[in-house]
Amino acid sequence: MKALQLTVFLLVFLLLSACSQQEETKPLRFQGQIFGTFWLATFPDDWSEQQAEQLEAGIQRELQAVDASMSTYREDSELNQLNRQEVGEWLPLSEALFEVLEISQRVSQASSGAFDVTVGGLVNLWSFGPEHRPEEIPDTQELKERLANAGYQNLELDADKQQARRLKDFYIDLSAVAKGYAVDRVAAWLESQGVENYLVDIGGELIVGGERKPEQPWRIGVEVPEGNLQQAHHILPLVDASVATSGDYRNYYEVEGRRLSHTIHPKTGWPIDHNLASATVQHPSNAVADAWATAFMVMGVEESLETARREDIKVLLISRNEDTWETWLSEAMQEHLGRELTDKILNP
Repeated sequence: MKALQLTVFLLVFLLLSACSQQEETKPLRFQGQIFGTFWLATFPDDWSEQQAEQLEAGIQRELQAVDASMSTYREDSELNQLNRQEVGEWLPLSEALFEVLEISQRVSQASSGAFDVTVGGLVNLWSFGPEHRPEEIPDTQELKERLANAGYQNLELDADKQQARRLKDFYIDLSAVAKGYAVDRVAAWLESQGVENYLVDIGGELIVGGERKPEQPWRIGVEVPEGNLQQAHHILPLVDASVATSGDYRNYYEVEGRRLSHTIHPKTGWPIDHNLASATVQHPSNAVADAWATAFMVMGVEESLETARREDIKVLLISRNEDTWETWLSEAMQEHLGRELTDKILNP
């Protein structure tokens, strides 16, 4: 699933002091590559070698299962079977793929189409998908044709029979939700094994269980939205929580001096073009957070804050303001963070 580019929007801060590091047990850590990006798992407790091997193997199984189901780069993936299915014909789906499509459709409806997994043909046309096209502005007629076929309303789901069908010839791309779903799957498996304290990060979509140390939350740094920097702009304390971030500053290219983001506006077929640089969403479901982060990137600041208020969503937005950055917090996020941390973030 190489469409999930290496877009790292969150930095993980363990922040252990030099003196205490010598006294504490070194955290168990695993890392690797999946979906065209990195994955990282951290466990602060004591583990035997056998337990560590079992943890790593279990994480790998969960990641590979999601990749086999939802990759756009694997011809044999379940998703590509659906993309090849004749228009109008139903295809029975696995529980996992059907769940992700249901999440996608719910967010599409709630966001008035700002999130839409049926725009995969447009993503490919703009050279951000598996078609391997040159990085250039696409032909206007072909863009219109693919835009006419897209639309989440043309993806029909049958919950009783756990099946789906395409009512038009569009291409489904789950890059903006599958990473989050994989994070959820890994976390669910870890908890089924009795693991209480952990951090799982897949390309910046992140979930934590328990605490980093007793009475100390995990601390997550939200990056400055600048492609050449990896610097924390804000720090969020997390306990038993998940966050997902979408932004326009990692995966893009430039044509004739114009910056073209990988996030495609479902209503225009063009890459987004506004001053919102990143959106970080906190939600119990990382798949839902992942989808909403993309939706907010499509909307821009004002519409995002209004939608977040209506849907009661915790979101932190960072926008470009000439040579500076401006941060925005939804009402739900402000209430969650509390007055002291809210003031610190909004008035650094």
